[in-house]
Amino acid sequence: MQEQDNRMEENWDQVIVPKGKLLDLNLKEVWRYRDLLWLFVKRDFVAQYKQTILGPVWHFIQPIFTTLMFLFIFGKIANIPTDGIAAIPFYMSGITIWNYFSACLTATSATFVANAGIFGKVYFPRLVLPLSTVMSNIIKFGIQFLLLLSVMIYYGFKTGHFHFGISWLLIPLLVLMMAGMGLGLGIIISSLTTKYRDFTVLLGFAVQLLMYATPVAYPLSFLKDKSYAAWVAWNPLSPIVESFRYALFGTGTLDVAGLLYSGGFILVALFFGALLFNKVERTFMDTV
Repeated sequence: MQEQDNRMEENWDQVIVPKGKLLDLNLKEVWRYRDLLWLFVKRDFVAQYKQTILGPVWHFIQPIFTTLMFLFIFGKIANIPTDGIAAIPFYMSGITIWNYFSACLTATSATFVANAGIFGKVYFPRLVLPLSTVMSNIIKFGIQFLLLLSVMIYYGFKTGHFHFGISWLLIPLLVLMMAGMGLGLGIIISSLTTKYRDFTVLLGFAVQLLMYATPVAYPLSFLKDKSYAAWVAWNPLSPIVESFRYALFGTGTLDVAGLLYSGGFILVALFFGALLFNKVERTFMDTV
């Protein structure tokens, strides 16, 4: 009672108190700090290209060279079909959506370790930083999507067929699902790395393996008669990548059940990630 009277007498604008409940995520506070969120988005994008010669051009170079590598290995050597889609747009579409997920996951997973200096000096909702990472990477996705669109237009003139229909309305939803997947898994890993740094070392290797377990460089139909097809189908990223190609090219079928499964996985990952993140942020300065 005396403490409350002192607060009223001093007329404090804000009182910072420890969180007492695990479910106290305080998302309203994140919204109140939205100006800081936009500042972090700008910081992440500018800092990424500071003291570089090519700057954002690197976002064009990486998917181009990866596409050429896929074209040689999976197209020429392995001779894997691309479901009637021209090989270069096929590979580039998978690379574009995968790069967004990979960038969100990798950057978000380093939230606590990379920003320990900021966390130890000033208070703000910690969820602002992983959210800013996801939002800043959408700029990178936009740049690579423009490259993909240019390639699709070129092949459209070349073949006389360019799909643009109502299925394109799925693209924002699929990008949002990839953002949720990267954010949910990223904050789980970031919470674990405060005590177990091995996760940082294993993450890069795990992301590479996960890409080959996702139909990025091959269509899901190619695995129809394979014994390991079920494992790839159960990968919650697979329906999103396949639906992204369906939205762009209008070929194949839309797996609604698969998208619902992916959506459920994302919600679970976000929920448990937020709980774990909320729990770890109380004591992480003692372990980082």
